[in-house]
Amino acid sequence: MNNSKQPIGIFDSGVGGLTVWKELVKVLPNESVIYYADNKHCPYGPKSKDEIIKLASNVVDFLIEKKCKIVIVACNTATAAAIDFLRANYDIPFIGMEPAVKPAALNTKTKSIAVLATEGTFNGKLYIETSRKFACDVELNIQVGDKLVDIVEKGLVNEQSTKKHLEKMVESLIKKNIDHLVLGCTHYPFLTGVLKEVLPENVEIINPAPAVIKQTQRILKANNLVNNLFAKPAYEFFVSGDSAVLKNILKEITSLSYKVINL
Repeated sequence: MNNSKQPIGIFDSGVGGLTVWKELVKVLPNESVIYYADNKHCPYGPKSKDEIIKLASNVVDFLIEKKCKIVIVACNTATAAAIDFLRANYDIPFIGMEPAVKPAALNTKTKSIAVLATEGTFNGKLYIETSRKFACDVELNIQVGDKLVDIVEKGLVNEQSTKKHLEKMVESLIKKNIDHLVLGCTHYPFLTGVLKEVLPENVEIINPAPAVIKQTQRILKANNLVNNLFAKPAYEFFVSGDSAVLKNILKEITSLSYKVINL
């Protein structure tokens, strides 16, 4: 049976995974996508590993009912807590988020880099292993992105209070002479414009989404799941909570209005 025409599933605790969806539709324009924002339970960051596994499993069950052929866990916290469980308990491929420490460590000139992420991501096995493997000869500074997910979810990115909050957050990182800032949460790329205002010009901001979609492309090819039919793809969006922010961000990044279904 050829499953290539089936959709790709993407889920996040909220709108952050749209940064991954945006990259996917550029690189894989033939692929249909079902996006699930579990914003009723957002943020995932403060939740226990068992809670996140339960939430992630519920979402994956929904995506499998929708015949998804592969699922992108477009949430760093959910990847850290649940990706091993998902891969062990479901028969479809899963793509997780990984903080892009490697390119930052390889390209730094000041030998000082930083990762901005949730506490759940920093405590995850994947982040710890990646950091040990690739950042052993550089100074790796970590900063928990306190309140940043809520800022994005509430549509407050362009507020002056957000700029002041980020200025205070990166102050210690600037003193460490960082030249790369790795965004370790899919919500954070929406803050890139503000981050550029508060960081020195030489600091490169790394969004992991392009690398995640390259990995998705590789896994699709390896499993014979690439949709090579030149038919118009279908994009479906579901939310477990309020749909307003998701609708607004979709319109902002695509200039189109998409139907968003509340569950």
